[in-house]
Amino acid sequence: MKHNVTINGRIVSVNDGTLLSDILDIDKPCGGRGSCGKCRAFVDGNDVLACSYTVCSDITVTLPTAGSTVAVAGIEIGAGDRGRLCYVLDIGTTTLVLALVSLDEKRAVRVITADNPQRKFGADVITRIDYCIKNSVAELHASLVGEINRMIEKAGAVADRLFATGNTTMLHTLFGIDISSIGIAPYTPAFLSSKAVSASSIGISGVREVFSLPSVSAFIGADIVSGLHLLGVPEAKKYNLLIDLGTNAEIVLYSPEGGLATAAAAGPCFEGANISCGMSARQGAICSFKLNEGRAEYKTIEDTEPVGICASGLIDIVSELLKNGIIDETGYMDDDYEIADGVRLSREDVRQYQLAKSAVYSAILSLMRSSGIDFSSIERVYISGGFSAALNLSSAKCSGLIPSELTDKAAAIGNSSLAGAVKFACDGGRLDELCGRIKYTDLSSSAYFSELFIENMLFNAP
Repeated sequence: MKHNVTINGRIVSVNDGTLLSDILDIDKPCGGRGSCGKCRAFVDGNDVLACSYTVCSDITVTLPTAGSTVAVAGIEIGAGDRGRLCYVLDIGTTTLVLALVSLDEKRAVRVITADNPQRKFGADVITRIDYCIKNSVAELHASLVGEINRMIEKAGAVADRLFATGNTTMLHTLFGIDISSIGIAPYTPAFLSSKAVSASSIGISGVREVFSLPSVSAFIGADIVSGLHLLGVPEAKKYNLLIDLGTNAEIVLYSPEGGLATAAAAGPCFEGANISCGMSARQGAICSFKLNEGRAEYKTIEDTEPVGICASGLIDIVSELLKNGIIDETGYMDDDYEIADGVRLSREDVRQYQLAKSAVYSAILSLMRSSGIDFSSIERVYISGGFSAALNLSSAKCSGLIPSELTDKAAAIGNSSLAGAVKFACDGGRLDELCGRIKYTDLSSSAYFSELFIENMLFNAP
């Protein structure tokens, strides 16, 4: 039996029993488990979860209007698109960023952003790997390539090569390579080194060749390598710290001699997937927040009405509520905190932030201990990620995301993955050699990290 589903005015005919989420272009951050509440839709005026609603009659579906993406911080834009050109693509778990690069000017001349369409299979790499294990990598690959082709067409220029960076899992899906082994111990990727293939062999149009930058391990990908390439090394006998905050948190402590890296199990907190009113940094997201004599003052992306909270806003809100005694040092809050009409911070949101901030903070201290250094040995701290340009470092300190001893040494640098890949495309470099000097450490079996994690769940008194 067939039923007609009217979606925002468009009619689709589907079989009886079809899962509504299978026919909607809608995010499923939890992978369709029904736990995140982010795939809400209105069916005949009733609020439902698309991942758990089966079609058994003719229905009318209304979806929220998608917001636009924001400009990419940390990327200098040139004026022309003539001469020698290439594309540089940062495949984020949540967001895709494509730069058209002038090799003569050595800078991007056009930047296009889009949501990663794989979000409908899950918010993070773990849920997408789980989807691949149960199904295959084919749909992940096809959805990604389809969006990349649309972005290249929108950029509207002919280029010979596309340089791709991203985490290890995303690069595998780009090439259509099975990611199941990355999710099962001993977490072995099919490849880590740089990879070059003809674009047509993986379905990408508009360029001749696709070249991916190398990764370090299953959990430290080319996005981190790109960032390290951009930043260079500190002075002799000093260390720099790169903290990349996205759907997870990758951290590298490095010196001219090499470095130690880890992935902190922060979960998708910084992309809003497990925050009740959370969202990525798009139109309508509260990106900064302050309490002025008890009155909430906030700013949203593109200065529109608030529809949710992105990471920089979340960090500000937690910090301000701590300073004003609304959240205590244990993370307790009497009730959900209303910020604007329909936008709130829940008590569970605070717990989710505590888990994320403790993972990052504890990972930093664990890497320092393993390297045998103290705070005085760290020269600079770089915080990267799509939202980091809007990050208030004072709020990061107050809310326990980074140690207070490092705040004065810290700088938020925006998308270091894309900027580093643009630098590589223009100037080259020995990235495989760089990867060889970075060692990955798994903190999940570290008793020291476990102790720190429990201890750092608490908030310090402001």
